[in-house]
Amino acid sequence: MSTVSVRYMIDDVKSAIRFYTTHLGFAVEKDASPAFASVTRDGVRLLLSGKTSSGRRAMPDGREPGPGGWNRIHIQVQDLAAEVKRLRDAGLKFRNEIITGPGGSQTILDDPSGNPVELFQANE
Repeated sequence: MSTVSVRYMIDDVKSAIRFYTTHLGFAVEKDASPAFASVTRDGVRLLLSGKTSSGRRAMPDGREPGPGGWNRIHIQVQDLAAEVKRLRDAGLKFRNEIITGPGGSQTILDDPSGNPVELFQANE
């Protein structure tokens, strides 16, 4: 199988679908709202687990999976500054400004539930 799946805990399946398809170029694979959906892009399958999905069930010790954290999907873009402007103009929230390191530049965008999405532009 050539698809990588990543599971995100989300608060609202419909708003997560709208976010990923409208702003980040994902396509709906399955919509089982309000519990679950999956969206795909370039060989990545993002599993969007709402509060009533099996992926959000409490652990035996009582801990409940929830959105947020720092693990994230990484999306490579051609022009990071232009993408950030486009997404900010759409009213989306970023955790930081663009930072640059030895491999390129990056920033972290939050989805509607607070899950991070890294946008990255490689050095040329």
